Amino acid sequence: MVKKLFRITISFLIFFWGFFTGNCVDILGLAASNDLSIRLKEKNNFKFLENSDRDISFGTDYSFIVLSDTHIKDKDSWGLEKLANLIADSKGEIKFVVVTGDISQSGEEEEIKEFIKISRSFGVPCYPVIGNHDIFFNNWPFWKNLIGSTSYKINGNGTTLFILDSANSYFGKEQIDWLEKEIKNVNGRVFVFTHANIFDDYQFNLQQVTDTDERARLLSILHNKCDIMFMGHSHKRLIKEAGGVKYINIENYNGSKTYLLVTVNNSGVGYKFKKL
Repeated sequence: MVKKLFRITISFLIFFWGFFTGNCVDILGLAASNDLSIRLKEKNNFKFLENSDRDISFGTDYSFIVLSDTHIKDKDSWGLEKLANLIADSKGEIKFVVVTGDISQSGEEEEIKEFIKISRSFGVPCYPVIGNHDIFFNNWPFWKNLIGSTSYKINGNGTTLFILDSANSYFGKEQIDWLEKEIKNVNGRVFVFTHANIFDDYQFNLQQVTDTDERARLLSILHNKCDIMFMGHSHKRLIKEAGGVKYINIENYNGSKTYLLVTVNNSGVGYKFKKL
């Protein structure tokens, strides 16, 4: 009960701060969003991703694209469809795309359908991460019925992707327990994707995971087991490193047209910020 009251208090503080700073907050949608525990009941309920998207071989030398906060609204995707040409021009080098949350502006059915239509034109798997805007106005059922699970693992034959649900700015014990169990059994490259940022370079920005115990546990689990954790939400770029893991926060695509091109080979993992 204390933690729940704390989260409610933080949510209202986030709104007032976001109102004055222009950050990614909508009080009406926030008040009508649903809870993590409800969404985790839909684990392994896949509507959008095919079996072949979830058990796939990326190979040893490959690239992938990460972007965040597309905020698709009224069928306006801010040019996201241009990724299809970029991927085609890579001649098979780009193996997948991940969008780290706030795919839609308010979780409406047409916004989710627009994302699905565009992502299916990429010619490679696109792994969606749920964000706070995607659950606004109690619109979670649209994600549930069109996309499905919000917390899942992708087996890439030497690379493992973990998609985590932090749309309420926390991960919850159940989800972290699952991550800890699963990550012990994987070898090779590990990449983690979520929406809410766990680091911020501005101490008064409350749009991040605020449970310090939860954050400490997550860092401990990823310590020397994960290559990079990718995040979004705060609409700005930030790169940190802890325990042999890079933590990269990507600015909002809808305002910057920025995406991250990540390359993987025997020499290691590299990345470049690019504009679409």
